[in-house]
Amino acid sequence: MVLPATDPLYLDANASETLRPAARAAILAALDAANPASIHRLGRAARHILEKSRETIALHCHARPQDLVFTSGATEANALAIHALGANRPLLIGATEHDAIRAPAQAAGRAVTVPVTRSGVIDLAALERLLAAHQGALVCLMEANNETGVIHPIPAIATLCAAHQAILHVDAAQSAGRLRTDPLGAGAASLALSSHKLGGPKGAGALVLAPAIADRLTPLIIGGGQERGRRGGTPDLPAIAGFAAAIAVIGPEEAPRLQRLRDQIDDGARALGAEIIGQDAPRLPNTTCLAVRSLPAQTQVIALDLAGIAVSAGSACSSGKVARSPVLDAMGLDALADCAIRVSLPWNCPDDAPMRFLDAYQNSITRALHKADRSHIASAEPVV
Repeated sequence: MVLPATDPLYLDANASETLRPAARAAILAALDAANPASIHRLGRAARHILEKSRETIALHCHARPQDLVFTSGATEANALAIHALGANRPLLIGATEHDAIRAPAQAAGRAVTVPVTRSGVIDLAALERLLAAHQGALVCLMEANNETGVIHPIPAIATLCAAHQAILHVDAAQSAGRLRTDPLGAGAASLALSSHKLGGPKGAGALVLAPAIADRLTPLIIGGGQERGRRGGTPDLPAIAGFAAAIAVIGPEEAPRLQRLRDQIDDGARALGAEIIGQDAPRLPNTTCLAVRSLPAQTQVIALDLAGIAVSAGSACSSGKVARSPVLDAMGLDALADCAIRVSLPWNCPDDAPMRFLDAYQNSITRALHKADRSHIASAEPVV
């Protein structure tokens, strides 16, 4: 039975995770806090919230608290990294990067694209050739792709960067809280985080720095001297408190549970004739990218939405439009790139989500293909 629209199922966590109860409580508790720069008692109390939040998030990243710079989100953190660390350096960016990396790198006028394999993983041989040709580059790569969930081998990439005097910035917006990895420990110079991608509120993020470069960061936003002079502006304390509360409650059992549910969706989708994009590569435990040939992504998204199931096609940061994904184009998928949807499971995904999704997915595919067949018959030349 098709799921009624009054009983929605949210499977678009990579666009924004469901707000965690602990984050909601922390936000509410910090709403009336004073300015953390004030020196009176109330200001000191607000400062305590800010610095405890910094410690919590830094601990999750295996970093020192003083090396974490709060921002408005991962987009600003990526822009700050490119502005500060990429000055006078060649910029190497992955072919499947989010626009939060692509746009500031291209605006700098020095961006060189590193290709990926058909599975969506960075081509290490091509990266090594480009590093040799562009000594001392800033390499910008996401740890896990927001559309396919495909994970890049950050330790191997960091090793290549070190061999060519390059530095590595990692966009960890999708991987933080979902992967038990340590990009800084592997050799990355910095990583960008986003609160709302891991169950915190929108409007908070961070740039986390390796100790060797933490004191050499040139601010992108000046004024006020906040964040040790590295990012001006009064911090959004409620959002930061919610950010820290969200990251603190992520348990080790969460990712394996989501992967079991994701695998059930993959198995069922294959049985319905769908292709799993990036299935031969390591992927985020909560993410699958499904494609049905000759069935446009927009048709699938709308059909599932009418059935009460929220999924997406491409990045949710593209002005709310459904268009061909440059990520899938970069993987060489050609026409299949027009037919892919992303299913990303939130931290509180119900156990019956695979069954509910597959039921609606089968119905949407069957109706769409039946409609296409009827349209083809109606438009055929009459037999004479």
